[in-house]
Amino acid sequence: MTTEHRGLAGPYTEYDGLPVLHTTEVELPLVHPYAPVAAGRYVTPGGGRLTVHKAETSAAHLRVTLDHLGCHAQCTPEKDGAFKRLALAAEGYCVHAKCRHRPAYVGGVLRSFEVRTGTIPLAAFVRAALAVELGDFTLVDRLLEEAEARFGPVRPAE
Repeated sequence: MTTEHRGLAGPYTEYDGLPVLHTTEVELPLVHPYAPVAAGRYVTPGGGRLTVHKAETSAAHLRVTLDHLGCHAQCTPEKDGAFKRLALAAEGYCVHAKCRHRPAYVGGVLRSFEVRTGTIPLAAFVRAALAVELGDFTLVDRLLEEAEARFGPVRPAE
């Protein structure tokens, strides 16, 4: 696994038609939407960098970070809303388990989520995030509907 270089100045390089990446990031594996997902750092089909690791706040959670630095096409209001709904779907399971963590969702070019282990399968959560990158919000809406059907509304998506 390559080290992270968030915010450091270049050198940046084109990578397979995706937005530019730091030269150390071109060696990251490209995550496939239907492949198994494990802890690590990946390049996404939409040009982002996906990091999955244990959350520092709780051993019962995984932290999923989606970094779109340098790719403003991923920061549209529609995509921001879909990522917020994805976070709410994960938060529904946390509210039901009586755990609260901050931040449940951090938006912008560096999005951060916490997913309780044993609830939404990691592969399904990552697949929904990758679908949002490509403009498909149906998986996110399905995960949110399933969470609300089980536990009721978490809070409005604003």
